[in-house]
Amino acid sequence: MPQFIYNMTPVRPEMVDRPELWTEADNKRAEDHFAYLTKATEEGRLILAGRSLDVKGPAIVIFEADDEVAARVFMEGDPFVSQGFVTAEVYPFRVALQQK
Repeated sequence: MPQFIYNMTPVRPEMVDRPELWTEADNKRAEDHFAYLTKATEEGRLILAGRSLDVKGPAIVIFEADDEVAARVFMEGDPFVSQGFVTAEVYPFRVALQQK
């Protein structure tokens, strides 16, 4: 199945390393984002998701989708993206090596 990656850029970069700035709505959005990606993992669609631990590095999601349209729909369904917490771009991708 084709693979894709999306890179997320926070709309408010200070939120990355300043959890005291998070509102109740931000925390709910993060829970929904994690649940969305957890479900995709359980369905076998998510390959990897994570972020750097500084404000400069990327936050990425690598996943499988039928085509670019389905990949965009998946990305736009992520609560972080759909609720405007981050901006995101999706690209075709291929994992070359993966730990077993």
